[in-house]
Amino acid sequence: MNLKQVSNGEVDDKLAALITNTNAIRAVASAVEGTIGPKGLDIMLVDRFGEVTITNDGVTILKQMDVNHPAAKMLINIAKAQQEEIGDGTTTATIMAGSLVSEGANQVVRGVPVARIIEGIKIGIKKACEVIKQKSRQVEGINDPVLKDIALIAGREHEDIAHLVVEAARLIGEEKMKEGNFKLSDTIIAQEGAENEVFMGVIINKGRVNKQMPKDLTNVKVLVIDDALEPEEIGEEALGTETGFAKYLELREEFKKNIQKLIPLGVKLILADRGISDEAEEILTDAGIIVVERVSSKDLQRTAEHTGARIIKRTSLKKDLDEIEKFLGSAERVYEDEKLEQIRILSGKGKPMATILVGAATEEVVGERERIAKDAASAVQAAVRGGVVPGGGAVEIAVSREVEKERESVKGMAAYGIDCVVTALKRPLAQIVANAGFNPLEKVENVIAHQAEEKSDSIGINCDTGELADMQELGIYDPTLVKLYAIKAAGEIAEAILRIDTIIKKKDDDGKGGNNKGSGFNEAINEDF
Repeated sequence: MNLKQVSNGEVDDKLAALITNTNAIRAVASAVEGTIGPKGLDIMLVDRFGEVTITNDGVTILKQMDVNHPAAKMLINIAKAQQEEIGDGTTTATIMAGSLVSEGANQVVRGVPVARIIEGIKIGIKKACEVIKQKSRQVEGINDPVLKDIALIAGREHEDIAHLVVEAARLIGEEKMKEGNFKLSDTIIAQEGAENEVFMGVIINKGRVNKQMPKDLTNVKVLVIDDALEPEEIGEEALGTETGFAKYLELREEFKKNIQKLIPLGVKLILADRGISDEAEEILTDAGIIVVERVSSKDLQRTAEHTGARIIKRTSLKKDLDEIEKFLGSAERVYEDEKLEQIRILSGKGKPMATILVGAATEEVVGERERIAKDAASAVQAAVRGGVVPGGGAVEIAVSREVEKERESVKGMAAYGIDCVVTALKRPLAQIVANAGFNPLEKVENVIAHQAEEKSDSIGINCDTGELADMQELGIYDPTLVKLYAIKAAGEIAEAILRIDTIIKKKDDDGKGGNNKGSGFNEAINEDF
């Protein structure tokens, strides 16, 4: 009995919520499963204005998919969380979650209590994570050749991008790569017409406020202001009084003196969070100082870290010169690339900070090139932090064999929950093989048999030939953290969906029921299931 038959009324109505949610989860998973593996295809996303995004990136597909079903949204949120935490593996997590939920629902239809299935899933997920950790090997420093393999796989075999990412990781160093609040993917910028490049420094995608300001400076003192470079404001009502107007003039004069203080300090670059007044612009232009306004908070922070500057508010400019000087950073060179309309800050005296500039031939491919580079960077960083395991779905098969052994020690119906985990662990390889044009049932069973026979956890399928192959010999690895998070995420969403017994529609704030009507993807779910 399948879920479509169930939804047609062959089973008690108490299963309605489970069947509805399972179908939604399965529909989301099926939307991305065709992208996984070296032979995975692209998805075209079209918005209501006809704008098109063509991508192979799982989280991009999930984020832009038109989805209203609450269960589908839960799955997408789990994938987003994986992207935020690890930066890679969202497609694997989604496929495994879809399999877990679907298998769990099938077991419920057969009469297995939900509580027992969830119990077994928890046991299976815990065992799977333990086995993954046991099979992981640490990366031997930032120069380990396996990092290039990781970058190539996550970067969809783009050699140039893999090279950029690995070079950037080496420039930054292992210590920085392991910092919890640092993301290598944040250092990536893709730009039409640019050449591929990695350098020690920061790019600000803004130009000089005034083209009369210097274009290129060396040995630069840097001031970073998380504020406007303008006089403090006076309320309109106060300006209408004699006292208020006098206060306004006093503040403007004080501001002017504060700006002029920066000249004897030798400041040559100022980055401001907001705008700059005409008066300040004139003074600083005459003094040969580069000013960049409306810089994002992320870029302000990166510049401050790289140059050793301390971010200040404009009120801090009232301090004495000696105090202001303590807030300044420095860089060997600052210049504007007028063609690309960006400011480059090179070789700062603070923390090492590399920038990966990914070139793109046309505007249409800029976004996808950037997504590919970010995936590769995230995977490399995850490998440095947590080690690697054989890729290509091989390690999941090895883990499934160990989880299946755990079934023997579990009493009662919880064993059916473990079966769900075993099936889910086989799904990545099955889908990779299917996308390559081979029979997944045949190939998965071949891999299981040969892994047991050869006592090897790295045997998988060569997607070019369809033959058995050692993934490690082919240089196919995955970061351990990506696998761990994907397995945990799949277990969490499966447990959450299986626990839902009833769906009740909430009333709106005005006391009326909401509109049931969905659109696009949501209507497709209702129509298909």
